[in-house]
Amino acid sequence: MSQESSSQQLQHDAISVSLTHSALDIPSVLASVKNPKAGAVVLFAGTTRDNFDGKPVTHLEYSSYPPLALKTMLSIAQSVQQKHALTAITMIHRLGVVPIAEESILIAVSAPHRHAAWSGGAEALELCKEKVEVWKLEEFGDDQAGVWRANRDGATGLQLDSANVTEKPA
Repeated sequence: MSQESSSQQLQHDAISVSLTHSALDIPSVLASVKNPKAGAVVLFAGTTRDNFDGKPVTHLEYSSYPPLALKTMLSIAQSVQQKHALTAITMIHRLGVVPIAEESILIAVSAPHRHAAWSGGAEALELCKEKVEVWKLEEFGDDQAGVWRANRDGATGLQLDSANVTEKPA
């Protein structure tokens, strides 16, 4: 695992997975999967939106246990690469505060043909959201306390208030 400033990364063959506190760099992620054998490159960019369930969101804050999260990401990438015969795959997740309209996750894949790239990219994203040990704090723009939740669609969160933490469905 290499560590550059606020980034941690694992690489194996044509696979790269990383966690960083820095803004994500779309051109470099795309370049990391380009290959003369690949006729298709697919990029997914997940961005922070300004609302959740009708409530204004000011920003998201992501937290992780990097050694475990990176191992999980590498396992997912290896499985998806093999299943879809991908030429290369890069997955990078941002940690810390992610402002509105900035990317929190980039997943780029390349493959000889478009169907494998589309399918592989979609599967990598879904598995990442389902399994990777990343948690997010949604901070709302009104007087409501933020909510910590697993980084999964529809996950129940824990609402925070200054006195204690109470469970509240998301």
